[in-house]
Amino acid sequence: MDNYEIAQLLDLYSKLLDLHAGNDFKIKALAAAAFSLKKLQDPVAQMTATEWINVRGLGKSVVSNIAEILETGNLQALNELIANTPPGVVQMMRIKGLGAKKVRILWQEMHMQSIDELYNACRENRLIEVKGFGSKTQAQIISNIEFMLAAHGKYHYARVAPFINKVVLSLQSELDGEEIAVIGQISLQSDTIELAEILSTVEEIELAEILENMGFETDSNGNFFHPEQIGIPIKCAYASKAEWNRLVFENQSSKAHLDLINYNAQNFKSEQETYNQLGLNYIPAAMRHGHKELEWAKKHTQSELIQFNQLQGSLHNHTVYSDGVNSIAEMANYCVNKNWHYLAICDHSQSAFYANGLKPETVLQQWAEIDDWNTKNTNFTVYKGIESDILNNGDLDYNTEILAGFDLVVASVHSNLKMDKETATNRLMRAIENPYTRILGHPTGRLLLMREGYDLDFEKIIDACSANNVAIEINAHPYRLDLDWKWIHYAMNKNVWLSINPDAHETAGFEDMYWGVLAAQKGGLTTQCCLNALDKSAFDIWLKSK
Repeated sequence: MDNYEIAQLLDLYSKLLDLHAGNDFKIKALAAAAFSLKKLQDPVAQMTATEWINVRGLGKSVVSNIAEILETGNLQALNELIANTPPGVVQMMRIKGLGAKKVRILWQEMHMQSIDELYNACRENRLIEVKGFGSKTQAQIISNIEFMLAAHGKYHYARVAPFINKVVLSLQSELDGEEIAVIGQISLQSDTIELAEILSTVEEIELAEILENMGFETDSNGNFFHPEQIGIPIKCAYASKAEWNRLVFENQSSKAHLDLINYNAQNFKSEQETYNQLGLNYIPAAMRHGHKELEWAKKHTQSELIQFNQLQGSLHNHTVYSDGVNSIAEMANYCVNKNWHYLAICDHSQSAFYANGLKPETVLQQWAEIDDWNTKNTNFTVYKGIESDILNNGDLDYNTEILAGFDLVVASVHSNLKMDKETATNRLMRAIENPYTRILGHPTGRLLLMREGYDLDFEKIIDACSANNVAIEINAHPYRLDLDWKWIHYAMNKNVWLSINPDAHETAGFEDMYWGVLAAQKGGLTTQCCLNALDKSAFDIWLKSK
């Protein structure tokens, strides 16, 4: 089991123990351990029990639980709690905004044992008068249930793609001389995936036998899944070698894209020829969504798309000064080893008290540490940045004297996310027009499959960024990928810089920039429009341009 899967079990154990009014110390220890494991870069399965104790957040009280999970794949104490909890109540625990204490009230006092019962109760306004709930909480529960139900059966691209690519590599090693390709949603690099699809020149019966030997089983729809790994269904399709190129093209393109190019299968010769006949440059599979790719292909070529190895530095990163795991030196050294040339430390500002946001005196302390590091390391630059909260009225955190001292201000919304389109747009507009704002961070605040972002007038926001020389972040965390790729084309046309930012809270977080690059490619981001693809000299010029 990997760290994420172990953390999920510990997290569920913590929540169910809280639901059953268990020991507070144990509950907090389990939650802390789950949080630490999700951030831990080294596989816990390859560490010794002694090494576990030295990991921040893994106390002695949960080490035995981790050992049991690794040995048996289960946790007996958790299984007992699950057995004593109605399945529907366990599902309620997954509804965002419903903690253990609220679920306990719903279950033990209001006798609800399923999400359907809770949803109907909300629709009938039965939670308004219940202590601890009220009309606003009830409305939010309805919204979160509807969003959760819509997201059921979906997976983040970053969770699925490596697993499927590994399966394909295994198949290729078994099937020498045969053609195998990933098609469908994964080839389109969709943000979320419902179904993984593989096309091959291997007859389905032969392929099924190989997959079964690899531990796969079939579901009721005839798709394959691995019961001990990611449970996403895998659909396998057959193509003869004579039809291979055509079927790969058709299955690596959305229907909207094929309609857009008036595709005729009988006229297919090659992918390149298909676009040449339309007077277009080649359009890679990731862009074949039926959204602005034809306009893009009239001006740009595939070679212009941003690549991971073209990134020169990392902007928007957190350290132990706020809610990060690593020190400034550890974050900087990691970037040096990746042959990058600059790093912006952008810890949370003071209003983000929940994330240990920096008070003005702490800001000065951090600046001194950054100055000291830069003095000792002349070939790499650490910039003094901040992720400033955009306050309710659109102002930035801190007074102008502090704001003026930063090299870089990333302005982001973290609180009061329940805004209508006009309110949200006006709030961001005011922040964009602040002379100290340089990058607009994760513009919609969305968390894929968990939280919808607030609605915005994107054209108005992007136009304002253009007018005020403000870059827009493509937050590379695979749960965010915000700015959404669909608005990259419009931003490029408005000459707005786009910055692929990892929002890294530990050194391993820098690797999320890979997912940000894929999202950027999907929207057609060129190297010339990517802010952190600038070399240090050009980036310094941009910093001083406002």
